[in-house]
Order: sequence, then structure tokens, then C-alpha cells
Amino acid sequence: MAMTPKEYDKMLKESSPPTRSGRSLPMAFVVGGLICAVGQALTQCCLSLGLGREEAGTWCSVTLIFLSVLTTGLGWYQRLAKYAGAGTLVPITGFANAMSSPAIEFKSEGMVLGLAAKLFVIAGPVIVYGTVASVLYGLVLVIFGLG
Repeated sequence: MAMTPKEYDKMLKESSPPTRSGRSLPMAFVVGGLICAVGQALTQCCLSLGLGREEAGTWCSVTLIFLSVLTTGLGWYQRLAKYAGAGTLVPITGFANAMSSPAIEFKSEGMVLGLAAKLFVIAGPVIVYGTVASVLYGLVLVIFGLG
């Protein structure tokens, strides 16, 4: 089936649902802000318990990751994302959701070929690019005598 770019654009426009950015943008802003506010509240709680700033940040990160994976497993995160859109992509919770979703979806295929393999669908590229970037950064430091 050969079609021109103009025909393709017309077909795409007809088959795509209309965007609701008037509603979805404010909702994304509010939900993303609430996730960040929860993170800040967790950090402040840890600080008030006498933890140092670094330890409080670590506990906040671990708690947010746990809550994200828990709500993903219960199916709540996807429902929230349906209404909040990009607001649920706040880096740490969005990444935890992206990591756990494929694993949960494919757990019926077994522990190794399902669960474990699907965990690396998202994490694999992050690990590879993170490792390559750190090696390049190290080489630059060595070359310029800063390391």
C-alpha cells in the first residue's frame, strides 16, 4: 500500500484521539508536584529523626522506589498515570514503575526468562550508557591530569 506523506498525515489525524492538553497539563503539574512534595516530606521526616542529609536522601529514595513498585504491582500507578500523564514520570518513581511493569507483566514466563529478563528491558540501556559515560568521564579526567 503506497501512500503519500500527505495521505499518511490525514490517516494519522483521523485515527489518533484528540489531545486533552488543557486538562492533562495542569493534572501532570499537580501530580508531579505532589510526588515531589511527598519526597520532600519524607526527607524532612528523616532529618527530624536525626539522620544526616545524605542518609535522609537515601531513605527518601528507597521509600519512593518501594511505594512506586508497590503501587505498580497493585495496578494503582497505571490508573494514576492515565489521568496524570507525564506527572508520574518524576524521575525516581517513573523509573521504578518502568522497571517493575515489564517484570510484573511477564512473571508468568518464569523467574529467569520472564521476570529477570524483562527487568533489563529498561535497565539494560541505562546501565550500558551509564557505564560508558563514566568510562569516558574517567578518561577525560586522566587525559587532562585531573584524576
